This record gives sequence, structure tokens and C-alpha cells, in this order.
Amino acid sequence: MTNHSARSVRLRTGKLESERLEQLLSILPQRDHSVVIGPRVGEDAAVIEVGNRYLVSATDPITFATDRVGWYAVHVNANDVAVLGARPRWFLAVLLLPDGASSALVESIMTDIERACSALDVTVCGGHTEVTPRVDTPVVVGHMLGEVAPTRLVRKTSLRAGDDLLLTNGVAIEGTAILARDHRADLAAALPAAVVDRAAALLRHPGISVVQAALTAVAAGPVHAMHDPTEGGVLNGLAELAAAASTGLEVEVAQIPVLPETRQICGHLGLDPLRLLASGALLIGVPPPAAADIMAALRAQAIPVTRIGSVRPPEHGTMLVSQNGRTPFGPVATDELARFYEREG
Repeated sequence: MTNHSARSVRLRTGKLESERLEQLLSILPQRDHSVVIGPRVGEDAAVIEVGNRYLVSATDPITFATDRVGWYAVHVNANDVAVLGARPRWFLAVLLLPDGASSALVESIMTDIERACSALDVTVCGGHTEVTPRVDTPVVVGHMLGEVAPTRLVRKTSLRAGDDLLLTNGVAIEGTAILARDHRADLAAALPAAVVDRAAALLRHPGISVVQAALTAVAAGPVHAMHDPTEGGVLNGLAELAAAASTGLEVEVAQIPVLPETRQICGHLGLDPLRLLASGALLIGVPPPAAADIMAALRAQAIPVTRIGSVRPPEHGTMLVSQNGRTPFGPVATDELARFYEREG
């Protein structure tokens, strides 16, 4: 007898919960043995063996941002390729535009896509564009392809107990930039205009790309795993990393870098920066003897990096450590940006 009640549960805004996603992925058989990494919770991209190289393929939509969606689409998908140690090379995009969209809007999105691809030496090789009444703001679904030698592939399953956990730049860079760009007037009425301007500029500096950071890290020493936290913020990224590798984590809250603009905007809006959309940060798991060399290489490229904790055995669980003690954490059900929009709507 079919359980219809399970199918009628209303889903929350944001990523599907990990348990539900696991159930759905179990429906999908892997028929082709050339698929090295297929659909799994916590994985950023698929990996397919093609001759003597691995093709790395990632796809992600941009649904939260309403400004610079083309720019976001390129960098978010390039990040998902780079964290597997691959260099992004080819990009495809699906543009869904609302009724009444202007030709100037389409041109601006295309221009943003080209500028972002040019900065990464990526070629746009296809896609699809349409106007549809099903959306009320532009939606861009990106698809990035890259390649890597089999011996250079970075797999999250290689993360192991004892590894150091490093984090580049800071948390909630993308979420902070979106809030500042989409709600500038409201924020400027409560915070200094200079703070809002700096927050909006985070889109470009330090930016949401982690491609340079990822490729710099793998060139500098042995990297066991990388992950770019996105929806659900750095806490969700850490939970995904632990789930993919079947490990525990111990994370020192005081060591997690939060930019001043992020702290001020989140404080004003009542949002948790650790659970806010986080593209622009890179989580890196490395053996302790390699940590110093990898951190030095990143800093030589003007990429800030901090040790925020360590990998523990799975029975340890995923723990936040602060002056208030130890607190277990898991996947974040709803990103703070989605919660903000729900609250405001």
C-alpha cells in the first residue's frame, strides 16, 4: 500500500533536508561505471572518467540574488568544480525570465556571464533562454564543466580524523552582499552608508569565487578534502563535509572569521552569520604537517586563511566549541536569507 501522506508533506524553502534527499537519491540507479562520483549528499559535482582524464560537472541555480545573477551563476558553479581539484573550463546557462523582461535585462545578464567567465578563462559553450510566467524574477541555472587528472582529484571521502580544518576569507560573504545590494535603502537608514557600501562590494572583494584558493591549496601540499559552503552557511557546509566523509568535527567558534560588515548587518537584521549563504569561503581539510605550507601559499596570494578546528572520529559527532561549552550541530534546515525573506514577505 502506497504511503500517500509522505508525499503530501510541505517542503521548506531552501535545500531539501539531508534525510529526504538521501531517500530521493536512492531512486536513481548508477548504470554507467565511468561515473566516478555520482549524486550524493554533500558532494558538489559529478565526476566522469573520459579517457585518461576526469570530467567534473556541476550545476546550480541562482534563486536568492536579484542583482548580478549571471556573475553569481558562473562563480558558484566554478567553485563546485574547483573544490574537487579541477580547473573550470566550459559553462552553459539556462536563463528563465519573467513576462515583461526587457532586452536590456537579458543583455546585462549575458554581459555578467561573459565577464565572469573571462576572469576565470572559461568558455561559454551553450545554454537556453526563455521568457516564462512561471517566474517573477530572473533565474539563472548554471552548468560548469572542468577537468582534472585522476591522481589530482580531491575527494571528500579522503578526509580523516586528525586533519586540520582551514577556512578562507570569512563567512556569509555572498549573503551579506545580497542583503546590501537588494536592501540598500532600508539598511542605510539604520547603518552607516559606508558599511552598506562595503558590504555590497564584497561581491567583488574578496568576491564569491574560491577557484584561486582551491587551486592554490592543491598545488601547495596534500589536500584531503575541500568544500565551499553555500546555502545554510558555514555550519551547513561543515555538516555536509562531515556527512560526506563520515567523520566528526570539532570547530572553534571564536576562530571562525566574520567580517565586520557581516557582523553589523546580521546584528541589525537578527540573522546568524554562521547560517547565512556563504559562497566566497572555502573549507579545506589537510594533514597537520601540510597545514603551514598550504596556509602560507594562500596568504602569498593575498587569500586570508584561518585554522578553525579539526576532524574527529565519527563517534565524536560534529561539535561547536565556545566559552559556553560544547554544542552539537547538524545540517541547517533553512538558510538565514530564506528565513529573512519569509519573515519580510
